[in-house]
Amino acid sequence: MKFNRIYGLFLRHFFLITRSFPRILDLIYWPSIQITLWGFISNFFASHSTYYNNAVGVILTCAILYDFLFRTSIGFNMLFLEEIWSRNFTNLFISPIKISEIIISLVFTALVRALIGLIPAILLTSPLFGISLLDLGIHLFFLFLSLYIFGITLGIFVSSGLLRFGPSFENIAWSTMFLLAPFGCIYYPIEILPDFFQKIAYLLPLVYIFEEARNILINQSVDYQNIIKAFYLNGTYLIIGISLFYYSFEKARKKGTLINIGE
Repeated sequence: MKFNRIYGLFLRHFFLITRSFPRILDLIYWPSIQITLWGFISNFFASHSTYYNNAVGVILTCAILYDFLFRTSIGFNMLFLEEIWSRNFTNLFISPIKISEIIISLVFTALVRALIGLIPAILLTSPLFGISLLDLGIHLFFLFLSLYIFGITLGIFVSSGLLRFGPSFENIAWSTMFLLAPFGCIYYPIEILPDFFQKIAYLLPLVYIFEEARNILINQSVDYQNIIKAFYLNGTYLIIGISLFYYSFEKARKKGTLINIGE
C-alpha cells in the first residue's frame, strides 16, 4: 500500500469537488435545507398547536399538492437528462425540429408522468384517511394548474443550466424543489418565517398557492387575489425561463459544447 497513490486519488476527487460549484452546493444545501425546513415546521406546531382543526387533512392535502409540483419539475428534468445521458440531444436536430417543439413535448410528457404517480395517491387518501382533495372544489383545478406551470418553469431553468454547465449541473436538477421548500410555506403559514425570508417567499408563487389551499380548507373561503398573484408570478418566471433556455442553447451551440453533452 503506497501513501502517494492514496494521496493522488484523494487529490483527484478533492479537486473534482472543489472546482465544481454545483457539487459544492449539493454538499452544503442538503443538511442546511433539511434543518431549516423541519425547524420551521417544529416552531409552527410548537406555537400554534390548535391552528389546524383538521391537521391530517390539511397536511396531507398540502403534501399531495407539493408532490405534484415535485413530480412535474423532476419529470421535466428527467426527460431532458435522458436525452443527455443517451447522447441523443444533438441527434434531435438532424430532423428539422425546433427548440419550441422540444419544450412543448417535454411539457406534456412531464404532465403525464406526474399524473401517473399522483392519481393513485389521491385515490388512496379517501379510503385510508377519509380525506378528499375534492374538498377544495373547483379551485383545486386552478391550484394544480398553477403548480404545474411553476414545476415546468423550474424544469426549464434547470435544463438551461444543463445546457450551459453540462452534466455537472445535474445535482441541481434533484435539489431545486428541496431548496425552495422552506420558502414555499407548504406546511405552515408565512408568518413563521423570519422577516428576511418572508420577503424572498413573497417572490414565489408557492406561497400564494399553499396559503390559499389552507385558507379554503380551514376557513371555507376563497381569496382570488392569491390565485391571481400566483398566476402572475408563474407567467413572469415562465417567460424568463424560456428566454434563458434559448439563450443557453445559443451559447452552447456557438461554443460547440452541445456535441459534448452526455455521460
